[in-house]
Amino acid sequence: MDSPLGSLTLASSARGLVSVQFGLNMSPDGIIDDAANLEATEQLREYFDGKRMQFDLLLDVSGTPFQQAVWSELRKIPYGSTRSYIDIARSLGKPGAARAVGMANHENPIAIVIPCHRVVGSDGSLTGYAGGLHLKKQLLGIETQNQLLFT
Repeated sequence: MDSPLGSLTLASSARGLVSVQFGLNMSPDGIIDDAANLEATEQLREYFDGKRMQFDLLLDVSGTPFQQAVWSELRKIPYGSTRSYIDIARSLGKPGAARAVGMANHENPIAIVIPCHRVVGSDGSLTGYAGGLHLKKQLLGIETQNQLLFT
């Protein structure tokens, strides 16, 4: 799909959304199935248009138990807000696992919907983002700007 950030590639299974990737990252054996991604595409468009603060999608995401726990915590970060890696580690009861949280963020297969862009360094700095820091900054900017529309 086209977005304000450029092309996004979505993949879904019968169980839900499997991935949202920046760019055209389709596997060689992949097929374009707009119908399978219709709901996710619509909700992402609403997000970019400032009409959606939360996603309501079935997800089919695979990962280790720790990754799953981190991704679950990421979905709790309010729209337009940020948390540090150490905040996430502490919320999981693992205060020494900030680097592991960072690695789980890096492995997040469902960008934007699982909002790893809302995780920042402990000093508030923008650090690490698989799509690039410029995209992280844009996503946080979209949320900050659109948050004014919801208040």
